[in-house]
Amino acid sequence: MSDESNASQTPLQQTVLHSEHKALGGRLVPFAGYEMPVQYAGVVKEHQAVRTAAGLFDVCHMGELVLSGEYAAQVVDYLVTNDCSRLQDGQALYTCCCNEDGKVLDDLIVYKAARDRFLIVCNASNREKIVGVFKKAAENHCDFEDVSDKTALLALQGPKAFEILARCGGDGPSLSQLRPFSFTDGILCNVRATIARTGYTGEDGVEIFCDLADAPSLWRQLLEIGREFGIEPCGLACRDTLRLEARLSLYGNEIDETTNPLEAGLGWVVKFEKEMFVGKEALKAAKEAGLTRRLVGFEVTGKGIARHGYPLQDKDGNVVGICTSGSPAPTLSKNIGLGYLPAALAEVGTEFFVDCRGKAIAAIVVKTPFYKRSKGN
Repeated sequence: MSDESNASQTPLQQTVLHSEHKALGGRLVPFAGYEMPVQYAGVVKEHQAVRTAAGLFDVCHMGELVLSGEYAAQVVDYLVTNDCSRLQDGQALYTCCCNEDGKVLDDLIVYKAARDRFLIVCNASNREKIVGVFKKAAENHCDFEDVSDKTALLALQGPKAFEILARCGGDGPSLSQLRPFSFTDGILCNVRATIARTGYTGEDGVEIFCDLADAPSLWRQLLEIGREFGIEPCGLACRDTLRLEARLSLYGNEIDETTNPLEAGLGWVVKFEKEMFVGKEALKAAKEAGLTRRLVGFEVTGKGIARHGYPLQDKDGNVVGICTSGSPAPTLSKNIGLGYLPAALAEVGTEFFVDCRGKAIAAIVVKTPFYKRSKGN
């Protein structure tokens, strides 16, 4: 799950945790129309905390939509590429929402709370667009509500996350039994919440939904309880390096309304066996014609760092692609990136160049994800 950074001319919104970030010395920056913490103690320290212990993220800016009623399941399934009909109550899945041309409007997580009730989490930068799509589709079929402005969302990620939850009282001790991409209602630190075993870091952990008024207390208690486990409050910068190491797409970088899920390596969330979904015919045609480009992971072998928007060149110096994301990888001590290359150059082991501000830096296509946590971690 992802989000796009777009500074706006309108006044920035603030999440309910804004004062908590200021009190902790967080460096605040514009992000998707919000003023959000980019870092606290430092990107590398926060990144390593999530990989080795735990990190706590404010993701209250994300959008939350609820569809309920007799035909809610059919409406949701029609709007997304993945197959929601296979979900049991208390299960979630990752998916894309496409337009009729098969281009990605947003990537979402769909939570099935009951047979006739679904929670959709979308990116903050796409909230207005996705609200429009889902609200229109729901007309005369099911009830629709945008609950974003009364819902808080925290992400507790890392190998120590469930040890911290076990100290939270209420239902905390039993949460380690929760399966990946499952969720449950419970009590944490005397706060009523919905806890989902989902995340955007490549680590185990949870995302916690609660009422806005309860979020500051829950935030403070999780940091206090987690202190002995090495928890760190974490900002957007390490969220980006963590998801990049895990090869998780960021909307506005790897996916947008110019890309389709197949070329972005998200074919696994496109279920062609479904009778119908928006964009199915276009995506089927694209698959049958063969992909002209593919999103690849690469390691920069020369001296330089690839960044979003840098051109990618073949061995003759011709521009053949674009870097969508790039950064040093703190866990790996390498400079890595994602980008689109022609299908003929997208095989693992292919060498090419990144145009780093006019200097051609050697790179090579590598197998992804760059980082995958070991079993039991």
